Amino acid sequence: MFGDDDYPAYTMGRAAEITGATQDFLRRLDDAKLITPFRSAGGHRRYSRHQLRLAARARELVDQGTALEAACRIITLEDQLEEALRQNQQYRRQQEGGAA
Repeated sequence: MFGDDDYPAYTMGRAAEITGATQDFLRRLDDAKLITPFRSAGGHRRYSRHQLRLAARARELVDQGTALEAACRIITLEDQLEEALRQNQQYRRQQEGGAA
């Protein structure tokens, strides 16, 4: 489970420490719908490694002067592009395998 990039292994405090962000900043990312942390049975936020990467990227953009809303949109588009490129590469491998 810890090898899973989407496993919610990190508490809010640890996530803030890892990303160099404040807990308030992480809450704002949740409010902005960039990341939606898993909620434990007690209602505590838990974050995955994938979400920590997004939060770190958001902090980087905001630190460079980008508005939070714009940073969230940029990150969403970057994430979508990365996924599309991954799917395209997978499709090409399938096509090459079928042509042989």
